[in-house]
Amino acid sequence: MKGNFYENERVALFIDGANLYSAARALGFDIDYRRLLKVFREKGRLVRAYYYTALVEDQEYSPIRPLIDWLDYNGYTMVTKPTKEFTDAMGRRKIKGNMDIELAIDVLEMAEHLDHVILFSGDGDFRRLVEAVQRRGLRVSVVSTIKSAPPMVADELRRQADDFVELAELAPLIARSPSERTQRPAVAATLNGRDAEGDLDDAPSEALMRSA
Repeated sequence: MKGNFYENERVALFIDGANLYSAARALGFDIDYRRLLKVFREKGRLVRAYYYTALVEDQEYSPIRPLIDWLDYNGYTMVTKPTKEFTDAMGRRKIKGNMDIELAIDVLEMAEHLDHVILFSGDGDFRRLVEAVQRRGLRVSVVSTIKSAPPMVADELRRQADDFVELAELAPLIARSPSERTQRPAVAATLNGRDAEGDLDDAPSEALMRSA
């Protein structure tokens, strides 16, 4: 995995769940979150691993709930909020669940306790956040991909980051094996008219697509 990491660095992961899921899906693999945590624990002094996702609360069963529960018990700090439903100008029902503000606040509040921020997102809206954190003396690595069609990372975010970690190159270290995918049952959810799938096992995969 390319990128500059130092053993004595205080590191934290900030994972935009929907964005990372979309990027991994575009590259054709599922993430093993146990392996992901192990990789970055070996790269530095991992202080915290935050995972951000919105929840559709009025569903009788949420397919993302097994993932959230597993992550919560296995080393991740979960940050969730309910989605909001609205009707667009064409009269279509939409669901909104943006977690950008929550992620940005946590990064800024944690900055004094860290040396290196690892941001799992390609969202260009985070460029100013990255710049603000860098002014405080921290390094920022962005994990996303330019190998999907279209690329998942905004050019301005990639330019601003100190390092860019290509998700496709990270995949061999954090991907779930194909045999695990075929042996486990799958669940599906629909958000904004798009299907999203995830496996239910001891380390479930993301089951929520990017919201509007």
